[in-house]
Formats: sequence, C-alpha cells, structure tokens
Amino acid sequence: MTSAAGADAEGERRNVSDAAGVAVLGACAVWSLVSAAVDGGRPEGVLLAVLAVAAGYATGRICGVLLPVAAPCAAALTGLTLTVALPRLAPGPEIASPLGHAGATAAVLALSAGAACCAAWATPVPLLRLALRLLACGVVVAGAALGSVAAVVACCAVLLCSLAAGRMRHRGPALAGLALATAAVTGLTWAVAGNALPADLVSSLADQLTPRRVALWRDALHLAHGHGGLGVGPGRFGELSATAAQSTLSDGKPHSAPLQLAAEQGAVGVLLLAAAYGWVLFALWRAPRPTPVVLTAGAALTALAALSAVGNALSFTTVSVGAGLLAGLATARPLADEPVSGLSAGSSRERDRPVV
Repeated sequence: MTSAAGADAEGERRNVSDAAGVAVLGACAVWSLVSAAVDGGRPEGVLLAVLAVAAGYATGRICGVLLPVAAPCAAALTGLTLTVALPRLAPGPEIASPLGHAGATAAVLALSAGAACCAAWATPVPLLRLALRLLACGVVVAGAALGSVAAVVACCAVLLCSLAAGRMRHRGPALAGLALATAAVTGLTWAVAGNALPADLVSSLADQLTPRRVALWRDALHLAHGHGGLGVGPGRFGELSATAAQSTLSDGKPHSAPLQLAAEQGAVGVLLLAAAYGWVLFALWRAPRPTPVVLTAGAALTALAALSAVGNALSFTTVSVGAGLLAGLATARPLADEPVSGLSAGSSRERDRPVV
C-alpha cells in the first residue's frame, strides 16, 4: 500500500513539472508572436528554439526510460562528433573574434561532457564508468584542440561538479547554488553593458570579451531601456543596432540571450527566459534519477546558461536540441531500478521521499 501511494505521489510530482514545462515553453512561443505582431519582427527563430527544446526533451525522456546508460553515452559521442566534423560549429579563421560559432562549440562540448558523466553515474559497471569518465576527459581535450578556451573551462567545471555530486546528499541546495551562479553571470553581463562597474574592471573585461561584444551589449541595453514593454520585435536587433550595422560579419544578434530578449521582447521576454531555466531546475529537483545524475545534468545546463549570457550559443538549433535532450535524459525514470553507490545512498533516500 505504501509503495503504491509513493508511486502515485511521484507520478503527481512529475505531472506538475511536466505541466510547468508545457506552460513555460508555450508562453515563450506565444509572447514572441505577440511581440512580433505589435512591433513587427520575425518570431521564427524563437519558435524554432522552443520546438527544438521540446523535441529534445521528449526524445530524452523516452530514451532515458529505455536506455539510461547507452542514450547519454550516444548523446555525448554525437556532440563530440558534431563539433569535430562540422566546421560551422568550430571557431575558424573566417571569424576573427569568438562571437559566433565558438560559443556553440563550447556549449555542445559542455553538454557532451555532462551527458558522458551522467552515463558514468548511471552504470553499475566500474570499468564502463571509468571509460565514460575518460570520454568526458576526451571532450575537454577536443575543446583544447579546437582552440576554444570557453569549452575547456566549461567542460572542466562540469567534470568537477560531477565528481563533487557523488558526495552530495541533498540536491536542493546544490541546484540553488547553480541558479545563483547563473544569476551572477547574467548580472555581471548586465553590469558590463550598463557600465555599472569600476572603469578599470570594465576595461579589463572588455579586453577579454572583445570591445565589439561589449558594444553590442550596450546597444541591446539601450534598446531595452527605450522599449521595456514589448521590445523592438523578435529578430530586429540587427536593424536597429549601430554596432551591428557597422560590421560586415554581423549576424544581427547582441551575443547575449538575456540582453537579446530584453531588447527584442522586453521585460516579459527576460522573465520567460528565467522561467524556462527555473523550470529545468525544478524538473531536475523532482526527478526520480539519483542525485549525482541530476546534479551533473544541472551543472552542464548551467554552463550552457552562462555561455548563453555572454555569447550566442542559444541561436544554434543543435545547442537547443542538446539542452532539451540532456534535461530529458536526467528527468526520465528508467524501467529498471538504478544501483546506488555508497557515496550517493543518502541522495537516493532523499530522492524517494515525497517532496513537500
């Protein structure tokens, strides 16, 4: 009787997180259409991103049920292969500054490292677990070989967080810490754009980020201040940004997801982006998977959120699909019970308790 009641409670919790995801993603799509209808613009990019995340999430949930180890392993290998085989995802000589495809490379590799580590925590075979962690280390090496410093930093952060996750008995505080890290990076981006930091610090950060990127951020913030309600319309930043108009290599984007939404869709767009990230963390918090798997996926998705705050990663469909896929894999309930190591036994007990 207790077991049946526990299963019913778990199913209800999963239904709540799924319903929240549908509501948030639906609101993102609807708001892009509203903003485009009022101010003009092209909402296709936002709609495609929402569809990519939803499709990836659904695929991850299905594959995570059937193949809890093989599916994330295949996802990691696919992401690694894409970054090596497709030149448009790798930083090349045609782009002098790391504004475009370099951000996508770092994002895909960070998600690949997270998927490999999730697979490692999901397998009971020590030798296979070691092989999967070596695969994650190989992802770091690939980032270094491609010349992407951001990829190396992001992947190393995911690896370290995954190793630390095995010793954590409570996922709630850890997920809250990931949310704070994302908020800190976003706040720093906003402060740089608004010139709200000391001049020496702004100058140092501008040298690292490139002056052109900072100029794009400031254009986006200026547009957001002038059109705080509905924004200037999806896809219209390139038309109204003086910095973007001056560059022959411009893709018409400010290379910061929060600032782009603030400029093109107003304050509501930013809140919806935050709600989407919050939903992912909420779904991970209530996921039936062991805590190390959940926190590893959360670390990889947080790395993506940080890269998106300072780059253009979310403009790539590959990245959006990968993010949804990893979130789905980490929130699926496998058909067979997963073995729990000694380090994460407390985490498993916490997972099976009803969440108030």
